[in-house]
Amino acid sequence: MSGHSKWATTKHKKAVIDSRRAKNFAKLIKAIEVASRNGGPDVDGNPTLFDAIAKAKKNSMPADNIERAVKRGAGLESGGSDWQTIMYEGYGPNGVAIMIECLSDNRNRAASEVRVAVTRNGGSMADPGSVSYLFNRKGVIIIAKAESVTEEKILESVLEAGAEEVNDLGESFEVVCEASDLVAVRTALQNSGLDYESADSSFLPSMSIPLDAEGATKVFELIDAIEELDDVQNVYSNFDVSDEVMASLS
Repeated sequence: MSGHSKWATTKHKKAVIDSRRAKNFAKLIKAIEVASRNGGPDVDGNPTLFDAIAKAKKNSMPADNIERAVKRGAGLESGGSDWQTIMYEGYGPNGVAIMIECLSDNRNRAASEVRVAVTRNGGSMADPGSVSYLFNRKGVIIIAKAESVTEEKILESVLEAGAEEVNDLGESFEVVCEASDLVAVRTALQNSGLDYESADSSFLPSMSIPLDAEGATKVFELIDAIEELDDVQNVYSNFDVSDEVMASLS
């Protein structure tokens, strides 16, 4: 699990600065629109929207882009799409389980493009439920390391709010909690003066498959191909890659 989290966090940082920035912006805007549509445009009363906007700001999205996305989602401005959440399940190389979360306004297109990306890159699609049982819905908060940010200080801040564990990911810490406790844990961090990179409801694997360099390369290529699709919002997997293997690949 920690290997996958490290990899995902590193990729996220890279996405902020490289050519995937525009695609990353599009995904963040979708998340804001959906949160605004489902819970209303009032940030104080809509924690999902609060987190989506915070994430967009962390990624240097202009304020007017954020504001327009909120208005489109709430129906206060024209141009919003009817985004539907669709989950696909599959397997990658080495038997790695994959869950693919899409936000799409066209189910047929999303299904077709996901299937092509998966099968062309050494994976296979699976029936609903055949992979999802390997994952648990959790709240995941990423906190960048700093001199004033220690594991002990984080633990002190979040344990009573419902945090289950704090993991050291190298350049950052990962706080894991029940998805229903995400707002309470995030608020506890804020009240303690601790800034965080992101707060998301995520799928974490209950068991992980260790990969060697060859297996990791194949799985990374598969996930890259899936994430390139416009309809794909998140990809969750249950691989684990050691620091040694990551170092050899980078």
